[in-house]
Amino acid sequence: MQLRLLDKYVLKELLYPFIFGVASFSTIFIASSMLFKIVQYITTYGAPISTVSRLFMYSLPEIVNYTFPMSVLLATLMAFGKMSSNSEIVAMKSGGVSYYRIVAPVVIVGFIISMFSVIWAEKVVPPSKHEAKRILEVEIRGNVKPRTQDHVVIKMLSGTVQRIAYARSFDESTGTMNHITIEEFQKQKLSRIQTADKAIWENDSWVLQNGTVFTLDEKEGVTSKAAFKKQIIPLNTTPKEISWEQKSINEMTLGELRGYVKVLERQKLPSDDLWTEIYMRFAIPLASFVFALLGAPLGTQRQRSGSSIGMGISVIVIFMYYGIMAFATGLGKGGVIPPLLAAMLPNIICFIAGVFMLKKADY
Repeated sequence: MQLRLLDKYVLKELLYPFIFGVASFSTIFIASSMLFKIVQYITTYGAPISTVSRLFMYSLPEIVNYTFPMSVLLATLMAFGKMSSNSEIVAMKSGGVSYYRIVAPVVIVGFIISMFSVIWAEKVVPPSKHEAKRILEVEIRGNVKPRTQDHVVIKMLSGTVQRIAYARSFDESTGTMNHITIEEFQKQKLSRIQTADKAIWENDSWVLQNGTVFTLDEKEGVTSKAAFKKQIIPLNTTPKEISWEQKSINEMTLGELRGYVKVLERQKLPSDDLWTEIYMRFAIPLASFVFALLGAPLGTQRQRSGSSIGMGISVIVIFMYYGIMAFATGLGKGGVIPPLLAAMLPNIICFIAGVFMLKKADY
Protein backbone atom coordinates (compact mmCIF):
# COMPACT_ATOMS: atom_id res chain seq x y z
CA MET A 1 0.00 0.00 0.00
CA GLN A 2 2.91 2.33 0.84
CA LEU A 3 4.42 1.96 -2.64
CA ARG A 4 1.08 2.67 -4.32
CA LEU A 5 0.78 5.86 -2.26
CA LEU A 6 4.33 6.74 -3.28
CA ASP A 7 3.43 6.35 -6.96
CA LYS A 8 0.40 8.58 -6.54
CA TYR A 9 2.46 11.21 -4.77
CA VAL A 10 5.22 11.26 -7.39
CA LEU A 11 2.71 11.38 -10.25
CA LYS A 12 0.79 14.19 -8.53
CA GLU A 13 4.02 16.19 -8.32
CA LEU A 14 4.51 15.52 -12.05
CA LEU A 15 0.99 16.38 -13.26
CA TYR A 16 0.79 20.14 -12.76
CA PRO A 17 4.28 20.93 -14.11
CA PHE A 18 3.47 18.81 -17.18
CA ILE A 19 0.27 20.77 -17.87
CA PHE A 20 2.19 24.00 -17.25
CA GLY A 21 4.88 22.83 -19.67
CA VAL A 22 2.43 22.05 -22.47
CA ALA A 23 0.76 25.44 -22.02
CA SER A 24 3.98 27.44 -21.71
CA PHE A 25 5.91 25.78 -24.54
CA SER A 26 2.86 25.97 -26.81
CA THR A 27 2.60 29.66 -26.03
CA ILE A 28 6.27 30.15 -26.90
CA PHE A 29 5.81 28.38 -30.24
CA ILE A 30 2.68 30.37 -31.02
CA ALA A 31 4.20 33.70 -30.02
CA SER A 32 7.45 33.10 -31.89
CA SER A 33 6.06 31.79 -35.18
CA MET A 34 2.30 32.02 -35.57
CA LEU A 35 1.18 35.40 -34.25
CA PHE A 36 3.15 37.41 -36.80
CA LYS A 37 1.84 35.23 -39.64
CA ILE A 38 -1.75 35.53 -38.40
CA VAL A 39 -1.49 39.32 -38.28
CA GLN A 40 0.03 39.27 -41.77
CA TYR A 41 -2.84 37.16 -43.14
CA ILE A 42 -5.36 39.63 -41.70
CA THR A 43 -3.58 42.81 -42.86
CA THR A 44 -2.15 41.64 -46.20
CA TYR A 45 -4.84 39.24 -47.45
CA GLY A 46 -7.81 40.63 -45.53
CA ALA A 47 -8.60 37.22 -44.05
CA PRO A 48 -11.65 37.21 -41.76
CA ILE A 49 -11.20 36.38 -38.07
CA SER A 50 -13.26 33.18 -38.42
CA THR A 51 -10.95 31.82 -41.15
CA VAL A 52 -7.79 32.74 -39.26
CA SER A 53 -9.23 31.13 -36.12
CA ARG A 54 -9.80 27.85 -37.96
CA LEU A 55 -6.28 28.01 -39.37
CA PHE A 56 -4.97 28.51 -35.85
CA MET A 57 -6.95 25.57 -34.44
CA TYR A 58 -5.80 23.19 -37.19
CA SER A 59 -2.19 24.28 -36.62
CA LEU A 60 -2.29 23.51 -32.89
CA PRO A 61 -1.99 19.67 -33.02
CA GLU A 62 1.47 19.81 -34.58
CA ILE A 63 2.64 22.39 -32.02
CA VAL A 64 1.24 20.38 -29.10
CA ASN A 65 2.96 17.24 -30.39
CA TYR A 66 6.34 18.98 -30.21
CA THR A 67 5.67 20.17 -26.66
CA PHE A 68 5.06 16.70 -25.16
CA PRO A 69 8.76 15.75 -24.77
CA MET A 70 9.68 19.25 -23.57
CA SER A 71 6.88 19.21 -21.00
CA VAL A 72 7.91 15.78 -19.70
CA LEU A 73 11.45 17.04 -19.20
CA LEU A 74 10.30 20.21 -17.44
CA ALA A 75 7.81 18.34 -15.24
CA THR A 76 10.40 15.76 -14.22
CA LEU A 77 12.99 18.41 -13.39
CA MET A 78 10.54 20.45 -11.34
CA ALA A 79 8.99 17.47 -9.52
CA PHE A 80 12.30 15.88 -8.54
CA GLY A 81 13.86 19.26 -7.82
CA LYS A 82 11.07 20.02 -5.36
CA MET A 83 11.25 16.60 -3.71
CA SER A 84 15.03 16.84 -3.50
CA SER A 85 15.03 20.35 -1.98
CA ASN A 86 12.48 19.23 0.64
CA SER A 87 14.64 16.17 1.47
CA GLU A 88 11.74 13.93 0.48
CA ILE A 89 13.91 11.68 -1.68
CA VAL A 90 16.30 11.22 1.27
CA ALA A 91 13.33 10.32 3.46
CA MET A 92 12.06 7.81 0.90
CA LYS A 93 15.46 6.16 0.71
CA SER A 94 15.62 6.05 4.52
CA GLY A 95 12.30 4.21 4.45
CA GLY A 96 13.84 1.47 2.32
CA VAL A 97 12.65 2.65 -1.09
CA SER A 98 15.34 2.48 -3.76
CA TYR A 99 16.01 5.46 -6.03
CA TYR A 100 15.11 3.35 -9.08
CA ARG A 101 11.70 2.62 -7.52
CA ILE A 102 11.12 6.35 -6.96
CA VAL A 103 11.97 7.11 -10.58
CA ALA A 104 9.99 4.14 -12.01
CA PRO A 105 6.52 5.81 -12.19
CA VAL A 106 7.96 8.84 -13.99
CA VAL A 107 9.75 6.68 -16.58
CA ILE A 108 6.58 4.62 -17.13
CA VAL A 109 4.52 7.78 -17.62
CA GLY A 110 7.14 9.07 -20.06
CA PHE A 111 6.82 5.84 -22.05
CA ILE A 112 3.01 6.07 -22.06
CA ILE A 113 3.17 9.68 -23.28
CA SER A 114 5.58 8.55 -26.00
CA MET A 115 3.12 5.92 -27.23
CA PHE A 116 0.26 8.42 -27.11
CA SER A 117 2.38 10.91 -29.05
CA VAL A 118 3.04 8.32 -31.79
CA ILE A 119 -0.72 7.85 -32.23
CA TRP A 120 -1.31 11.61 -32.06
CA ALA A 121 1.35 12.23 -34.72
CA GLU A 122 -0.17 9.58 -36.99
CA LYS A 123 -3.91 10.14 -36.59
CA VAL A 124 -4.30 13.82 -35.72
CA VAL A 125 -1.33 15.83 -36.99
CA PRO A 126 -1.28 14.90 -40.75
CA PRO A 127 -4.98 15.57 -41.47
CA SER A 128 -5.01 18.75 -39.39
CA LYS A 129 -1.84 20.00 -41.10
CA HIS A 130 -3.33 19.24 -44.53
CA GLU A 131 -6.52 21.13 -43.67
CA ALA A 132 -4.52 24.08 -42.33
CA LYS A 133 -2.61 24.17 -45.62
CA ARG A 134 -5.88 24.10 -47.58
CA ILE A 135 -7.32 26.98 -45.55
CA LEU A 136 -4.16 29.01 -46.05
CA GLU A 137 -3.81 28.43 -49.78
CA VAL A 138 -7.49 28.43 -50.84
CA GLU A 139 -9.36 30.63 -48.36
CA ILE A 140 -6.65 33.14 -47.45
CA ARG A 141 -4.13 33.38 -50.29
CA GLY A 142 -6.67 32.68 -53.02
CA ASN A 143 -5.57 29.44 -54.66
CA VAL A 144 -1.94 30.02 -55.42
CA LYS A 145 -1.01 26.33 -55.50
CA PRO A 146 2.08 25.65 -57.66
CA ARG A 147 0.92 24.49 -61.09
CA THR A 148 4.06 22.43 -61.73
CA GLN A 149 5.08 19.71 -59.29
CA ASP A 150 7.59 16.88 -59.09
CA HIS A 151 7.08 13.34 -57.81
CA VAL A 152 3.27 13.18 -57.92
CA VAL A 153 1.47 10.16 -56.42
CA ILE A 154 -2.19 9.35 -57.18
CA LYS A 155 -4.22 6.55 -55.64
CA MET A 156 -7.01 4.85 -57.62
CA LEU A 157 -9.45 2.32 -56.19
CA SER A 158 -11.83 0.31 -58.39
CA GLY A 159 -13.60 -2.55 -56.61
CA THR A 160 -10.97 -4.95 -55.31
CA VAL A 161 -8.29 -3.48 -57.59
CA GLN A 162 -6.06 -0.74 -56.23
CA ARG A 163 -3.77 1.31 -58.44
CA ILE A 164 -1.00 3.69 -57.47
CA ALA A 165 0.17 6.07 -60.17
CA TYR A 166 3.51 7.83 -59.91
CA ALA A 167 4.63 10.68 -62.17
CA ARG A 168 8.12 12.10 -62.19
CA SER A 169 6.69 15.54 -62.99
CA PHE A 170 3.24 17.12 -63.40
CA ASP A 171 2.10 20.34 -65.06
CA GLU A 172 -1.44 21.44 -64.29
CA SER A 173 -1.46 24.22 -66.89
CA THR A 174 -0.83 21.82 -69.80
CA GLY A 175 -2.56 18.79 -68.23
CA THR A 176 0.44 16.51 -68.65
CA MET A 177 2.32 14.02 -66.50
CA ASN A 178 5.75 12.75 -67.50
CA HIS A 179 7.46 9.39 -66.88
CA ILE A 180 4.44 7.55 -65.53
CA THR A 181 4.42 4.29 -63.59
CA ILE A 182 1.13 2.65 -62.57
CA GLU A 183 1.21 -0.28 -60.16
CA GLU A 184 -1.92 -2.43 -59.94
CA PHE A 185 -2.65 -4.49 -56.85
CA GLN A 186 -5.16 -7.32 -56.44
CA LYS A 187 -5.67 -8.72 -52.95
CA GLN A 188 -2.77 -6.55 -51.81
CA LYS A 189 -0.40 -8.26 -54.27
CA LEU A 190 1.30 -6.51 -57.17
CA SER A 191 -0.18 -7.99 -60.36
CA ARG A 192 0.57 -5.49 -63.14
CA ILE A 193 2.84 -2.53 -63.90
CA GLN A 194 2.34 0.04 -66.64
CA THR A 195 4.99 2.53 -67.67
CA ALA A 196 4.63 5.39 -70.13
CA ASP A 197 6.56 8.40 -71.30
CA LYS A 198 3.66 10.76 -70.85
CA ALA A 199 0.00 11.08 -69.81
CA ILE A 200 -2.19 13.83 -71.33
CA TRP A 201 -5.59 15.07 -70.12
CA GLU A 202 -7.86 14.76 -73.20
CA ASN A 203 -11.67 14.71 -73.34
CA ASP A 204 -11.99 14.32 -69.56
CA SER A 205 -9.64 11.31 -69.53
CA TRP A 206 -5.97 10.62 -68.96
CA VAL A 207 -4.31 9.07 -72.02
CA LEU A 208 -0.99 7.27 -71.68
CA GLN A 209 1.44 7.55 -74.60
CA ASN A 210 4.29 5.22 -75.60
CA GLY A 211 4.13 2.74 -72.78
CA THR A 212 4.58 -0.88 -71.76
CA VAL A 213 2.44 -3.24 -69.69
CA PHE A 214 4.05 -5.93 -67.52
CA THR A 215 1.96 -8.74 -66.04
CA LEU A 216 3.43 -10.18 -62.85
CA ASP A 217 3.11 -13.36 -60.87
CA GLU A 218 4.25 -13.62 -57.26
CA LYS A 219 6.28 -16.78 -57.94
CA GLU A 220 7.23 -16.53 -61.60
CA GLY A 221 7.89 -12.78 -61.81
CA VAL A 222 7.12 -11.12 -65.16
CA THR A 223 4.83 -13.43 -67.18
CA SER A 224 4.03 -11.16 -70.13
CA LYS A 225 5.03 -7.85 -71.69
CA ALA A 226 3.17 -5.69 -74.22
CA ALA A 227 3.89 -2.27 -75.70
CA PHE A 228 1.23 0.32 -76.63
CA LYS A 229 1.05 3.72 -78.32
CA LYS A 230 -2.01 5.08 -76.53
CA GLN A 231 -4.11 3.82 -73.66
CA ILE A 232 -6.78 5.42 -71.46
CA ILE A 233 -6.35 4.87 -67.72
CA PRO A 234 -9.32 4.71 -65.31
CA LEU A 235 -8.61 8.00 -63.57
CA ASN A 236 -11.29 10.68 -63.49
CA THR A 237 -9.32 13.13 -61.37
CA THR A 238 -8.80 16.44 -63.18
CA PRO A 239 -5.39 18.17 -63.31
CA LYS A 240 -6.56 20.75 -60.80
CA GLU A 241 -7.77 18.06 -58.39
CA ILE A 242 -4.46 16.20 -58.73
CA SER A 243 -2.61 19.38 -57.90
CA TRP A 244 -4.56 19.91 -54.70
CA GLU A 245 -4.55 16.27 -53.62
CA GLN A 246 -0.77 16.16 -53.40
CA LYS A 247 0.55 16.19 -49.87
CA SER A 248 3.90 17.24 -48.57
CA ILE A 249 5.90 14.70 -46.58
CA ASN A 250 4.78 16.27 -43.29
CA GLU A 251 1.12 15.85 -44.26
CA MET A 252 1.39 12.13 -45.04
CA THR A 253 0.53 9.34 -42.63
CA LEU A 254 2.99 6.52 -42.01
CA GLY A 255 1.03 4.29 -44.39
CA GLU A 256 1.19 6.89 -47.15
CA LEU A 257 4.90 7.43 -46.57
CA ARG A 258 5.63 3.70 -46.76
CA GLY A 259 3.64 3.43 -49.99
CA TYR A 260 5.51 6.38 -51.46
CA VAL A 261 8.84 4.83 -50.46
CA LYS A 262 7.96 1.56 -52.23
CA VAL A 263 7.14 3.44 -55.41
CA LEU A 264 10.42 5.36 -55.32
CA GLU A 265 12.47 2.26 -54.56
CA ARG A 266 10.94 0.36 -57.47
CA GLN A 267 11.95 3.33 -59.62
CA LYS A 268 15.50 3.10 -58.21
CA LEU A 269 15.14 6.64 -56.88
CA PRO A 270 16.66 7.86 -53.58
CA SER A 271 14.37 7.51 -50.56
CA ASP A 272 16.67 8.30 -47.63
CA ASP A 273 14.76 11.49 -46.84
CA LEU A 274 11.46 9.59 -46.62
CA TRP A 275 12.92 6.81 -44.47
CA THR A 276 14.38 9.46 -42.16
CA GLU A 277 10.95 11.09 -41.90
CA ILE A 278 9.34 7.72 -41.11
CA TYR A 279 11.81 7.00 -38.30
CA MET A 280 11.43 10.56 -37.02
CA ARG A 281 7.71 9.88 -36.48
CA PHE A 282 8.84 7.45 -33.76
CA ALA A 283 12.00 9.23 -32.60
CA ILE A 284 10.40 12.54 -31.58
CA PRO A 285 7.63 10.90 -29.47
CA LEU A 286 10.24 8.60 -27.91
CA ALA A 287 11.96 11.72 -26.58
CA SER A 288 9.31 11.86 -23.83
CA PHE A 289 10.63 8.56 -22.48
CA VAL A 290 14.33 9.48 -22.64
CA PHE A 291 13.66 12.96 -21.21
CA ALA A 292 11.91 11.36 -18.23
CA LEU A 293 14.94 9.14 -17.79
CA LEU A 294 17.29 12.13 -18.03
CA GLY A 295 15.21 14.64 -16.08
CA ALA A 296 14.92 12.64 -12.86
CA PRO A 297 18.65 12.59 -11.96
CA LEU A 298 19.09 16.15 -13.24
CA GLY A 299 16.37 17.33 -10.88
CA THR A 300 17.59 15.31 -7.88
CA GLN A 301 19.89 18.02 -6.62
CA ARG A 302 18.99 20.57 -3.98
CA GLN A 303 20.76 23.46 -5.65
CA ARG A 304 18.74 22.95 -8.83
CA SER A 305 15.30 23.27 -7.29
CA GLY A 306 12.83 25.88 -8.36
CA SER A 307 10.67 26.35 -11.43
CA SER A 308 12.90 29.01 -13.03
CA ILE A 309 16.02 26.83 -12.80
CA GLY A 310 14.03 23.86 -14.06
CA MET A 311 12.86 25.87 -17.04
CA GLY A 312 16.41 27.01 -17.74
CA ILE A 313 17.83 23.48 -17.67
CA SER A 314 14.95 22.32 -19.87
CA VAL A 315 15.73 24.95 -22.48
CA ILE A 316 19.42 23.99 -22.53
CA VAL A 317 18.73 20.25 -22.86
CA ILE A 318 16.05 20.82 -25.49
CA PHE A 319 18.33 23.13 -27.48
CA MET A 320 21.10 20.52 -27.45
CA TYR A 321 18.66 17.72 -28.34
CA TYR A 322 17.17 19.49 -31.35
CA GLY A 323 20.59 20.75 -32.44
CA ILE A 324 21.86 17.17 -32.60
CA MET A 325 18.63 16.09 -34.28
CA ALA A 326 18.91 18.75 -37.00
CA PHE A 327 22.51 17.80 -37.71
CA ALA A 328 21.86 14.03 -37.70
CA THR A 329 18.70 14.16 -39.82
CA GLY A 330 20.50 16.33 -42.35
CA LEU A 331 23.13 13.61 -42.68
CA GLY A 332 20.43 10.93 -42.85
CA LYS A 333 18.42 12.63 -45.58
CA GLY A 334 21.60 13.18 -47.54
CA GLY A 335 22.48 9.48 -47.35
CA VAL A 336 25.66 10.05 -45.31
CA ILE A 337 24.48 7.89 -42.40
CA PRO A 338 21.62 5.32 -42.18
CA PRO A 339 18.21 6.98 -41.72
CA LEU A 340 17.42 4.93 -38.60
CA LEU A 341 20.63 6.04 -36.90
CA ALA A 342 20.04 9.64 -37.99
CA ALA A 343 16.57 9.72 -36.44
CA MET A 344 17.47 7.88 -33.24
CA LEU A 345 20.90 9.41 -32.51
CA PRO A 346 19.62 12.19 -30.17
CA ASN A 347 17.56 9.64 -28.22
CA ILE A 348 20.49 7.25 -28.00
CA ILE A 349 22.72 9.99 -26.57
CA CYS A 350 20.06 11.10 -24.07
CA PHE A 351 19.33 7.50 -23.06
CA ILE A 352 23.00 6.75 -22.36
CA ALA A 353 23.37 10.01 -20.42
CA GLY A 354 20.19 9.28 -18.45
CA VAL A 355 21.26 5.75 -17.47
CA PHE A 356 24.70 7.01 -16.44
CA MET A 357 23.21 9.80 -14.30
CA LEU A 358 20.65 7.46 -12.73
CA LYS A 359 23.42 5.15 -11.57
CA LYS A 360 25.35 8.14 -10.25
CA ALA A 361 22.30 9.46 -8.38
CA ASP A 362 21.64 6.09 -6.75
CA TYR A 363 24.27 6.60 -4.13
